[in-house]
Amino acid sequence: MHFSFRRLTAIGCGLAGLFLAAQPALAHHVMGGRMPVTFGEGLLSGLGHPVIGLDHFAAVVAVGCLAAAHRAGAVLALGFVAAMMLGVAAHLGGTTVPGGELLVALTVIGLGAAVVRDPPLPAAVAVALFVAAGLVHGYALGESIYGAERSPLTAYLVGLAFIQSAIALAAMVATRTIAGRGTTPVRLIGAGVAGIGLAFLMQSIVPAV
Repeated sequence: MHFSFRRLTAIGCGLAGLFLAAQPALAHHVMGGRMPVTFGEGLLSGLGHPVIGLDHFAAVVAVGCLAAAHRAGAVLALGFVAAMMLGVAAHLGGTTVPGGELLVALTVIGLGAAVVRDPPLPAAVAVALFVAAGLVHGYALGESIYGAERSPLTAYLVGLAFIQSAIALAAMVATRTIAGRGTTPVRLIGAGVAGIGLAFLMQSIVPAV
């Protein structure tokens, strides 16, 4: 079945509506909002943060989908993780970026739209997008560990880099597998990612009631 860009956009908007209607719990803290104080807690927080944070998870999946279109896909995906770690470092270093959550939502929408796009993004454009998105998401992810002691902080960074790399590379491999059946399944994933980004964008700009 052929899905037009208009239909894919409608699917993405529909998913956004479902997320908003469901009023999901968007907790980004494995420790229930408490700062990790041990190495183990830091590791668990790093491993879990980008998984329970649906916006971050969707972004990493989209990165894997986009990287799958390129021969050096693994390098591109790991480049996103490297940019993400730089974003974390910037936050820990005291850099202030206004509207961080808004920027996160916009990058998720952009990554989803790029997955929907046909033909795939050129490698140079993908690199630029990955760097920008990685920095933004890393900055946001650094919030939950800001002010932690050295041991949990180190563990958090190790866990974060590991899980982000694993998700991105797994998504890349899965995308290459399902792409053999046509581009529609991959583009549907992109529509879903964009829909998630739109839901978070709306929650960022519309005060909760």
